[in-house]
Amino acid sequence: MRSRDPGTWMWAEALQMLQDAERLQRQFFRIGVLEGTPCWEPPVDLFENGDGLRLLVALPGVKAQQVEVVLAPGLIVVRGERSLPTNSRRAAIHRLEIPYGRFERRIPLPAGEFEPVDQRLEQGCLVLELRRAS
Repeated sequence: MRSRDPGTWMWAEALQMLQDAERLQRQFFRIGVLEGTPCWEPPVDLFENGDGLRLLVALPGVKAQQVEVVLAPGLIVVRGERSLPTNSRRAAIHRLEIPYGRFERRIPLPAGEFEPVDQRLEQGCLVLELRRAS
């Protein structure tokens, strides 16, 4: 039951919102393990449209040459590394929320065989287009 004092319940709601925001932040960039070393897992959106799949992998600040994509039966693997900007290496860091270092994400695909059609970086996301193999 809520307290009748508006300051008390407003404070409780504000704390709950902060806890929810922290939980979402941790969930957005999950930490995994790759070959015994910690890595982060970028968030992914996967859309199926007819015989095609479109994957969006959030990789802000990652260059094309830093990404490896492996298509296996029933699975696509996106891995690479996000480097710290060279002008930030000697800077005093006040906040570091976007992960750096090695990343890997294994994305299960819907049933069927797929072949790559397009791969590009667009607005901070790796865009992968796949089509169902005939």
